[in-house]
Amino acid sequence: MASMSFSHVVRGGSAMELCIDRSKKMSLMRSGAVVRVKASETKVEPDLSVTVNGMKMPNPFVIGSGPPGTNYTVMKRAFDEGWGAVIAKTVSLEADKVINVTPRYAKLKAAGVNGSAKGQIIGWQNIELISDRPLEIMLKEFKQLKQEYPDRILIASIMEEYNKAAWEELIDRVEQTGIDGIEINFSCPHGMPERKMGAAVGQDCALLEEICGWANAKATVPVWAKMTPNITDISQPARIALKSGCEGVAAINTIMSVMGINLKTLRPEPCVEGYSTPGGYSAKAVHPIALAKVLSISKMMKEEFGDGDYSLSGIGGVETGGDAAEFILLGANSVQVCTGVMMHGYGLVKQLCSELKDFMNIHGFTSIEDFRGASLDYFTTHTDLVRRQQEAIKQRKAIRKGLQSDKDWTGDGFVKESESMVSN
Repeated sequence: MASMSFSHVVRGGSAMELCIDRSKKMSLMRSGAVVRVKASETKVEPDLSVTVNGMKMPNPFVIGSGPPGTNYTVMKRAFDEGWGAVIAKTVSLEADKVINVTPRYAKLKAAGVNGSAKGQIIGWQNIELISDRPLEIMLKEFKQLKQEYPDRILIASIMEEYNKAAWEELIDRVEQTGIDGIEINFSCPHGMPERKMGAAVGQDCALLEEICGWANAKATVPVWAKMTPNITDISQPARIALKSGCEGVAAINTIMSVMGINLKTLRPEPCVEGYSTPGGYSAKAVHPIALAKVLSISKMMKEEFGDGDYSLSGIGGVETGGDAAEFILLGANSVQVCTGVMMHGYGLVKQLCSELKDFMNIHGFTSIEDFRGASLDYFTTHTDLVRRQQEAIKQRKAIRKGLQSDKDWTGDGFVKESESMVSN
């Protein structure tokens, strides 16, 4: 993980000197302010490309496993729009066991103007299962995509029952299509826990260790383990996944939730024939929780795995380039977006790239690695915060002290006493 202070991030002048745009300059000139812009300064275009476990991506933005990667048409659209990579919707050997219902989504909105119900969507719940499309069709589409986009990264998301032979068969079949990597779904919070699938595995470290062992013994491409946030300490399963051979971890999947109750009908949402079931919560409201989980994993990886070629993919409420920058500052190599695409469309990637470049320009960063993990060292314990604040208060008091009264002047210390009350 990168580790640096922010003292060196502005090169060749201050952030104002480097990044002020023409309209701001004109405004300052009209006001009589002095604007210093170095005419000889050559602005270096930030490079968003990343290489993660050997997979080269034009940018760190990845379509997260879910509806945005559910078939050839939408995955092709993602590549055409410029996404760095696509993780397809999770597949299993027996799609006929997967039966979705509708409606299967529900929204949480912030209060609108004057109480309007048309406020911003801040939360999104789904009770959607993994892909209900026959595996043979999904495999055919994977192969077609890799033929048409040989230089783009396609990752298969997989999930199977507690059966070694089934895991081995599924991995073998997806690899034959030419996919670049595998993400194992140990994190879906709803659907088929009785078959030891999804979060039922991610919450059981012994089970996860065994299945990771099967998967990594079979796989020949990089394997990421997708973590569930529905656990006390997310670093524990992440540690097991890496020790069991996974090249990376992805976090977080959705948070188990009940979106709400319709106070007119007394029925829960989303409502299917009058009934519902708890589902996965995503979108902007989960972003702070996702950051905390990623921080936990990232610190563990830095302390226990050092500079090994392990990766971390951050997921949760990414709708802006700033959201993505936060994950990268906490050590993420890539950033996944799923619900954001469902709300804003595949063209969102252009905005994400533009805003991330703006952030990099402000600080003088030229590559993702320039700032990856840069904020990790600013997290500490509460005890240490107390110590730091007490020391800072003590220093400020010493600086402000000076002389309280004319009676305090002395002959021997006159010069120092004078200096103690100088402000510059």
